[in-house]
Order: sequence, then C-alpha cells, then structure tokens
Amino acid sequence: MILNGKSAQQPQIREAVESLRKAGHALTVRVTWEGGDGLWLVEEAVKMGATRVIAGGGDGSINEVGAGIMRLDPARRPALAILPLGSANDFATGLELPMEPYAALELALTGKSRAIDVGMLDDDPFVNVASGGFGAEITTSTPVGLKRLLGGGAYSLMGMLKAWNYQPYEGHLRWPDGETRVPLFMLAIGNGCQAGGGQRLAPSAKLDDGLLELLFVRHFNSIGELKQIIDELENLPEDGEFVRYLRVPWIEFESNGAFPLNLDGEPRRYERFRASLDRDAIALVAPAECELFSRT
Repeated sequence: MILNGKSAQQPQIREAVESLRKAGHALTVRVTWEGGDGLWLVEEAVKMGATRVIAGGGDGSINEVGAGIMRLDPARRPALAILPLGSANDFATGLELPMEPYAALELALTGKSRAIDVGMLDDDPFVNVASGGFGAEITTSTPVGLKRLLGGGAYSLMGMLKAWNYQPYEGHLRWPDGETRVPLFMLAIGNGCQAGGGQRLAPSAKLDDGLLELLFVRHFNSIGELKQIIDELENLPEDGEFVRYLRVPWIEFESNGAFPLNLDGEPRRYERFRASLDRDAIALVAPAECELFSRT
C-alpha cells in the first residue's frame, strides 16, 4: 500500500492493517512525504514482487499511483486498488467502494480486478474526470467562503460571476463527428462519473467501453439563462442551447488562454490538448456489482 503521509497516523488504518496481516495477508506499507513519491514507490513495489498496489488517499493520490503504474510496460503493471482517505473521494464514491478503512482495505486485498481504460490528456493520465472552466477556477484560486456559495442558488452564483468579473474562455472543441467554437462556462471529460465533491458530471460513464463522456456548458448572462442551463443539466441533451453531452473516443481542445483544468482533482492549465483513452490499460479492483463497468 502506498499511503498518503497525511493519513499515516490514523488509528483506524493502523488497526485495519494489523488485523488483515494477522488474517494472513501479505501487506507492505510505504508512506509518501511529498508530491511525486507515489510514482517511484510503484516502481519499488513491482521490484519487490507486488502484483497489486493499493493507493491509500484521495483522488490526487489515486491519480499519482495510477500514473506510476502507467509508466511501466503493460506486462509489468500491477493491479490498482484503493483505500479512500480523501476529502472528496469522487472516484472511490463512483466505484461504490466502502468508506470504512477495514472494509475498504479488505476489498482492496481480496476483490476481483478488471481491466479499465485510462484517460490520456496528451501524455498525462487520468482515471476519473478532467473538469475545467469556472469550477476549476473556484477550486484553485477562490477563498473557501466563496467556494461554499457555488451551487448555493442562482442569485448567489450570478452575484459571484459579476463580483469576480468572470470572463469565459473561448474554446474550440473537435471530436470524430463534429466540432464547435463556444464561450465555455464549464467543461468535463469523464472516464469515471463524478467530480467536484459528488457532482455526477458524466452519469453514463463506463470505465471499460472505450468512450469518454464530454459535457460542456456555454457561458450565460442572466438568471433566465441559468435556469435553462439547470433544466438542461437535468436532461443532458446531445445538442442543447447551453448544454451538450456526448460520448466520444477522443476530443481535441484549443483555448484563447491557459484554460484551468482539474485532472482527477489536481489543478493544471492547458492552452490545447487531445484527450483520448488507453484501452484496458490498468486492472482495477472494484465491487463485483459496480455500475461503472459494462463488462463483467
């Protein structure tokens, strides 16, 4: 297990590790100290003979351990399992993993692994969702008090936009059957189904179907338009006035500036990128009845 250092001293985790070792499971624990440790600790685990690596942490820890696995030749890649310890746990929640440490760790050790696709934003892998636009700006550069207002009602959101002098990014998106140039309020590219602390941005997502979920929302200027956006987000039309929801194997994107994007919750900025899938790239441990799989 590659355990986020912030969680290393939690009594429940220590107790779960000790109990499962006593039950006969061979479990080695390594703790991260700083960003990037998960990458080389995956290599160390494989050299020790590990065939399964558990990411103990939040979405960022899962992304880093997953990236470490993706750096290996496919024949050397261990299966990925998860002990959810983050604040949002979007990927783990989408997988319907147990949140209690002992149950989650027991599943990580004993559960069945199945092949999943891994999203690639150019050379950067992501297992869950890449989301950008206004939400990403709020996440990375706005005080906590303002973050709490996001989603707190149409008038609050409109007030935030005016107070913050938000300017949309002009985005040019291309996919196999079409393209559009649009002032973007929000963009989400999903391999998994949810991001942003429980927002189901890609409800049709499957981890093994070779398709990305593309959701984008055009910028708006009034309460009336916002109410229409909310209605369209309830129904996710393929070609709405403000909202579009498509299932595509790849997307190309260009912006008029450095577009803010959270990659599995980790903040990045891109002026252009190509998002695609590496099919069946990693074996992932998940509950047997997980809805994010199209194949058994």
